[in-house]
Amino acid sequence: MSNFLYNSHMENIFWQNIAIVFAYFVLSVGSAVHILIHKDDIKSSIGWIALVFLSPFIGVILYIFFGINRVKRKGTKLRNKKTSPDAALKKDAGLLFGNIPLHCESFIKYGYNVYPQKFTFGNSVIPLQNGIQSYPEMAEAVKNAKKEVLVESYIFDSDPETDKLIEAFKTAIANGACVKVLIDAIGTLKIFKESIEKKLSKVKGLEYGVFLPFHFPYTFSLFNLRNHRKIMLIDSQTAFFGGMNLAMANTLTGDAEKGIIDITFKVEGPVVEQLKRVFEDDWEFVKKKKLHSRACFTPNSENAQTGIPARIIPDGPDSESGKIELLVQGMINFASKKILIITPYFLPENNILTALEMAVMRGVNVEIIIPQKSNHKIIPWATEPNFLRLASKGVKIYMTPPPFDHSKIFVTDDEKVLVGSSNWDVRSFKLLFEADMEIISKDIAKQLTEIAEEKKKKAKQFDITASKNLPFLKRLRNNACRLITPYY
Repeated sequence: MSNFLYNSHMENIFWQNIAIVFAYFVLSVGSAVHILIHKDDIKSSIGWIALVFLSPFIGVILYIFFGINRVKRKGTKLRNKKTSPDAALKKDAGLLFGNIPLHCESFIKYGYNVYPQKFTFGNSVIPLQNGIQSYPEMAEAVKNAKKEVLVESYIFDSDPETDKLIEAFKTAIANGACVKVLIDAIGTLKIFKESIEKKLSKVKGLEYGVFLPFHFPYTFSLFNLRNHRKIMLIDSQTAFFGGMNLAMANTLTGDAEKGIIDITFKVEGPVVEQLKRVFEDDWEFVKKKKLHSRACFTPNSENAQTGIPARIIPDGPDSESGKIELLVQGMINFASKKILIITPYFLPENNILTALEMAVMRGVNVEIIIPQKSNHKIIPWATEPNFLRLASKGVKIYMTPPPFDHSKIFVTDDEKVLVGSSNWDVRSFKLLFEADMEIISKDIAKQLTEIAEEKKKKAKQFDITASKNLPFLKRLRNNACRLITPYY
């Protein structure tokens, strides 16, 4: 009897093992097929396939939670819109060049193929440095709103400075304007401090939405896919746009520990309508209903074909992501004289690094300005190997002292400008919802270059010798950190 029970027990174990092996095989192969079909990046595909096969079941679970882009599927289903607003431009990029210089025509054609959104003309773009310049302008514009105030921000802190904006919202509502605010769940997440969401909920007449609210464990897989855009629209006539969040830290420019240096742009003209479409898409994505706007842009016929040519490039994992990265690479490749990059984080993939090296090799002056001390400890470690590589080829790298500089500026040949919310890293190029503004303007380029020159006066250049002579363990640490840059 005991032998029979033993044999029966062993037989059960045998079949259980067979079932486990079969389940492992089916799940791993199924995951691999999904990866091969849906993942475009070769390195990412190889990494995920290795994980699902070499880490039985755990790799499959991790892929299900972190590897599948549910935002794209959800967004496509909800929006049901074409991602190309001006598809005809792909066939004929000469449909609208306006007063864009002829020598820019090839670059414009390239840009239209990256994202076929027309350049608009008659725009005014004014750089505003830090919260000291920008916040009073924002609050005054909101107070004077007659019809509509639309605000979208990754970080919207609850502090004495943003309280002034809350009061401006109340004034606008009292004047008859509707106010809608869109915040990101992670960007505004506060554990030990009051969240801005609580304050917004107390403003009578104000409607707000939270982008991808975090509900563990159901939305854990969406944790890394955040809305990083910063847009403020007043009556569809004026916009404040760029990379500056809403926080008191942006006014503390003399505080090396708590202060943040940044830049945003006051924008007027028809490009505001393109910004509004970005907000509308995000609002409809969050609220699952159409935004019925009270305001529309009123063009000035005298400025219709004059002023600054500008267009908006939205990007994110809910569509064909990588548009901003492609445009950045194109700007580098088309540059013939000068490239100026100001960014808080510089962790691009090899295609961008190689493009910058090639630019130097053909005689282009390439300058990168980045904070000496990051607000994330691991960033300087991961950045150092890339800087050693670029500096060895002749790229000039300037590192600014605290306070932390969060500015985002990209200028080539003293004429082509790209500003907005995106950083020079894999997260911005692949995972985050971003929006940048492409500008063709020598005047704006000059203003931004002058700002860069002031930053360089306080900065120190990257030390190639010190980098080459780093101790072995530090070099090992830095290169290891660089490998995980897509997950920062």
